[in-house]
Amino acid sequence: MKNTFDKGPESWCSYDYHASIVAGKNNIFILPTHVKTGGVNNSGYIWADQTRWSADTPEVPMSILPFIFYRSWINADFINLEDASVSVYLRGDDLNLFNAKCYFWILGNGSRWHNIANPLEISKSEWAKTPQKIDISSNESDWHNSWNSRNRSSSLIEDLRNCESYGFSFVGFEEEVSGKFSMDEFEIKFLS
Repeated sequence: MKNTFDKGPESWCSYDYHASIVAGKNNIFILPTHVKTGGVNNSGYIWADQTRWSADTPEVPMSILPFIFYRSWINADFINLEDASVSVYLRGDDLNLFNAKCYFWILGNGSRWHNIANPLEISKSEWAKTPQKIDISSNESDWHNSWNSRNRSSSLIEDLRNCESYGFSFVGFEEEVSGKFSMDEFEIKFLS
């Protein structure tokens, strides 16, 4: 499963928690900007900035979800990410993280897990020569459970097997992250 972003944002969005609160009980997701050229090997890519995201304050610690993808947005079922790997190119232009780390995360059964064992590098003002790769681990010590929508804790393995959403987060910031954050060539591969 691959998102090349050659023709558009392919259902990826940013999450604006503060706008969601103002809107009542409706979550507000904002499409990133799609650029037709300038990505990896001059392909298309997407970007978002602080005008599209805000801190998700119920998360512990607070998180920003600059890129988020729900399987239901493409009329797809949950996905089993057990024994999968992710590769991606991430780039920042005038991106101030304020000491935040960037992580891949998953959401399953209403629980969000950040893959803290693999903080991601964001290349500065240019695309990296090779994508970053994450082998998805089912070891809970490699993850941090930041939020549960149903006031219950499910196991990581259960949530990996029933993943409804995934994306990238900024966690541990001293001030809200600002600047241009870009993504290209997102891919999930199944190892078995």
